[in-house]
Amino acid sequence: QVQLVESGGGLVQAGGSLRLSCAASGRTSDAYAMGWFRQAPGKEREFVAGIGGGGDTAYADSMKGRFTISRGNGKNTVYLQMNNLKPDDTATYFCVHSTDPFAPPRGAAYGYWGRGTQVTVSS
Repeated sequence: QVQLVESGGGLVQAGGSLRLSCAASGRTSDAYAMGWFRQAPGKEREFVAGIGGGGDTAYADSMKGRFTISRGNGKNTVYLQMNNLKPDDTATYFCVHSTDPFAPPRGAAYGYWGRGTQVTVSS
Protein backbone atom coordinates (compact mmCIF):
# COMPACT_ATOMS: atom_id res chain seq x y z
CA GLN A 1 0.00 0.00 0.00
CA VAL A 2 2.97 2.31 0.64
CA GLN A 3 6.23 2.05 -1.24
CA LEU A 4 9.41 3.74 -0.05
CA VAL A 5 12.52 4.28 -2.16
CA GLU A 6 15.71 5.62 -0.59
CA SER A 7 18.61 7.26 -2.38
CA GLY A 8 21.70 9.28 -1.60
CA GLY A 9 23.82 6.77 0.26
CA GLY A 10 27.47 6.30 -0.56
CA LEU A 11 31.05 6.51 0.61
CA VAL A 12 32.32 9.65 2.33
CA GLN A 13 35.30 10.56 4.49
CA ALA A 14 34.94 11.51 8.12
CA GLY A 15 33.79 15.10 8.48
CA GLY A 16 31.91 15.05 5.20
CA SER A 17 28.21 15.30 4.43
CA LEU A 18 25.50 13.29 2.72
CA ARG A 19 21.84 13.94 2.03
CA LEU A 20 19.50 10.97 1.97
CA SER A 21 16.16 11.11 0.18
CA CYS A 22 13.06 8.98 0.56
CA ALA A 23 10.19 9.06 -1.93
CA ALA A 24 6.87 7.64 -0.75
CA SER A 25 4.10 6.51 -3.07
CA GLY A 26 0.79 4.72 -2.80
CA ARG A 27 -1.58 5.23 0.10
CA THR A 28 0.19 8.11 1.80
CA SER A 29 -0.03 11.81 2.61
CA ASP A 30 1.81 14.35 4.74
CA ALA A 31 -0.44 13.45 7.67
CA TYR A 32 1.68 10.35 8.29
CA ALA A 33 4.90 10.30 10.23
CA MET A 34 8.05 9.38 8.36
CA GLY A 35 11.59 8.86 9.52
CA TRP A 36 14.83 6.95 9.46
CA PHE A 37 16.30 3.97 11.28
CA ARG A 38 19.78 2.54 10.88
CA GLN A 39 21.57 -0.70 11.61
CA ALA A 40 25.30 -1.37 11.62
CA PRO A 41 27.01 -4.78 11.79
CA GLY A 42 27.18 -5.99 15.36
CA LYS A 43 24.84 -3.28 16.62
CA GLU A 44 21.15 -3.03 17.38
CA ARG A 45 18.77 -1.29 15.03
CA GLU A 46 18.21 2.25 16.25
CA PHE A 47 15.95 5.21 15.63
CA VAL A 48 17.69 8.11 13.89
CA ALA A 49 15.10 10.82 13.23
CA GLY A 50 11.43 11.32 12.49
CA ILE A 51 9.01 14.00 11.34
CA GLY A 52 5.26 14.23 11.96
CA GLY A 53 2.46 15.69 9.89
CA GLY A 54 2.64 19.00 11.76
CA GLY A 55 6.36 19.37 11.12
CA ASP A 56 7.40 18.26 14.60
CA THR A 57 10.70 16.40 14.63
CA ALA A 58 12.52 13.94 16.87
CA TYR A 59 16.15 12.87 16.94
CA ALA A 60 18.32 10.36 18.68
CA ASP A 61 20.63 12.13 21.13
CA SER A 62 23.78 11.15 19.23
CA MET A 63 22.48 12.81 16.05
CA LYS A 64 21.34 16.13 17.51
CA GLY A 65 23.19 19.06 15.97
CA ARG A 66 24.55 16.96 13.10
CA PHE A 67 21.48 15.48 11.38
CA THR A 68 18.40 17.32 10.13
CA ILE A 69 15.19 15.76 8.87
CA SER A 70 12.83 17.70 6.60
CA ARG A 71 9.87 17.17 4.33
CA GLY A 72 9.78 18.32 0.72
CA ASN A 73 6.97 20.27 -0.94
CA GLY A 74 4.82 19.07 -3.81
CA LYS A 75 5.70 15.42 -3.28
CA ASN A 76 5.78 12.89 -0.47
CA THR A 77 9.50 13.14 0.03
CA VAL A 78 11.59 13.21 3.20
CA TYR A 79 15.26 14.16 3.47
CA LEU A 80 17.96 13.45 6.01
CA GLN A 81 20.83 15.91 5.90
CA MET A 82 23.87 14.39 7.61
CA ASN A 83 26.81 16.64 8.47
CA ASN A 84 30.10 16.03 10.24
CA LEU A 85 29.84 12.32 9.60
CA LYS A 86 31.80 9.90 11.76
CA PRO A 87 32.91 6.32 11.13
CA ASP A 88 30.37 5.21 13.74
CA ASP A 89 27.64 6.51 11.42
CA THR A 90 28.42 3.69 8.99
CA ALA A 91 25.23 1.66 8.64
CA THR A 92 22.33 0.74 6.43
CA TYR A 93 19.75 3.52 6.66
CA PHE A 94 16.09 2.64 6.28
CA CYS A 95 13.25 5.01 5.45
CA VAL A 96 10.09 4.30 7.45
CA HIS A 97 6.43 5.34 7.23
CA SER A 98 3.78 5.15 9.93
CA THR A 99 0.79 2.86 9.62
CA ASP A 100 -1.64 5.49 10.98
CA PRO A 101 -1.99 9.20 10.27
CA PHE A 102 -1.27 11.90 12.87
CA ALA A 103 1.29 9.75 14.63
CA PRO A 104 4.13 11.30 16.66
CA PRO A 105 7.56 10.94 15.05
CA ARG A 106 8.92 9.07 18.07
CA GLY A 107 7.02 5.97 19.07
CA ALA A 108 4.90 5.73 15.94
CA ALA A 109 3.99 2.36 14.49
CA TYR A 110 6.30 2.32 11.48
CA GLY A 111 4.75 -0.45 9.48
CA TYR A 112 6.33 0.39 6.13
CA TRP A 113 10.04 0.11 5.46
CA GLY A 114 12.23 0.76 2.47
CA ARG A 115 14.98 -1.57 1.32
CA GLY A 116 17.66 0.67 2.81
CA THR A 117 20.64 2.59 1.51
CA GLN A 118 24.24 2.01 2.60
CA VAL A 119 26.24 4.82 4.19
CA THR A 120 29.95 4.20 4.69
CA VAL A 121 32.17 6.74 6.46
CA SER A 122 35.90 6.18 6.20
CA SER A 123 38.45 7.39 8.73
